This record gives sequence, structure tokens and C-alpha cells, in this order.
Amino acid sequence: MSEAPSSRGVVHVVDDDQSVRTALSRLLRTARFEVRTYASAREFLERPGDDGVGCVVLDLNMPGTSGLELQEALVRDPTALPVVFLTGYGDIPASVRAMKAGAVDFLTKPVNRGRLLSAIDVALVRDVERRRQRDHMAVIQARFAALTPREQEVFDLLVTGMLNKQVGAALGTTERTVKAHRAQVLRKLGVDSVAELVRVAIALGRASGEASG
Repeated sequence: MSEAPSSRGVVHVVDDDQSVRTALSRLLRTARFEVRTYASAREFLERPGDDGVGCVVLDLNMPGTSGLELQEALVRDPTALPVVFLTGYGDIPASVRAMKAGAVDFLTKPVNRGRLLSAIDVALVRDVERRRQRDHMAVIQARFAALTPREQEVFDLLVTGMLNKQVGAALGTTERTVKAHRAQVLRKLGVDSVAELVRVAIALGRASGEASG
């Protein structure tokens, strides 16, 4: 179901109507997208691994799992692709539900070519950003995992706003030792200040939200 590779990204078309899949495939290929088509939500979910940067152009009403149900399943997956709805049976409640769940756009058939391509471009940009954030998060997690248990303890106390002396008292060690641990923590995490450590803590879900000054 895949076409020749394209630098613009992969568009997954999920629609139970063969004529719609064919028409969209032709349109999107002319716009230099790689296109993959699926006749059902189940077929899409059973596709193999990560296909690279892409998005999903999704029908609303399909036999079996509906477009909204598929979107709900994708929302629970942090690696899920952005969704653009394209339907012939849209209504306001469905569009509101879809947009609240994070859909890039909710379009109706017959769709304006320019608006569809614009929505797909927005979705692809969103996916690129998601992947960038995911890769950045993986780097942060790997760096944090490289800290020793004591360095992690120092990290957790520093990001509450404690001074070196207070951290030393809390851990039963000297201020000089804390300073040495602090230097190692900053170096290993690739940051230059406690303020940056706090941002790392927030990203890792380790920030308490309270500072002791």
C-alpha cells in the first residue's frame, strides 16, 4: 500500500470508500507525499512499526471502529501521528469532539485541495515537533540515568530551591561535598544553572513545585 518515497512525509489515508482512497492517493502523490491507504481503522492499527514523519487523514463514519474511536485510541499513544478528519457526514458535535481531542482540522467532502494540503502540512510540522521533543526527552532521561544515586538526591533537593548548605544538612554531608556533586550534576545533565536544572526536573516529572529559598 506504499508508494515511492517522498521527502514531504507519509500521509496515511483511512477511509472505507475505495473511490475516496484512490482519489486522495492521486491528489497527494501529485503533491509529492508518500501515501498509504487503509480500508478500516483496524487495518491502520495493524500496520508495521514507525513509518517516519507523517499524519493520518481519517474518515469519521466507518464500519467497525469509527474515526473518532480510532482517534481516541491514538490519543493514548505518545507516538501517535497527528490526525486530519475528512468526512462526508460531519456535524458540529463530532467536529468539536475531534478538535478537543487534538485533531489538526475537521474537513468535509468534497474538500478544497488547498485547504486539505494546508492541513496536512500543519499536521506534518506538528509531527516533526513531537519527534523532536521525544528525542530531546530521551536524551534528558539518559543523562539523568547516568547520575549516581547520591547525585540524584542532590538534584532533587537543589531543584526545590535549597542552598548547598541546606542540601548538605539534609544529606548529612558537607557543603564542599555538595558543591562537588552539584558540579557533576550540572556537567552530566549538560546545563549551566539551577534554573536549568528546574526545567529538567519539570520535564522528568521530578519537580515538587515548592522552593525553600
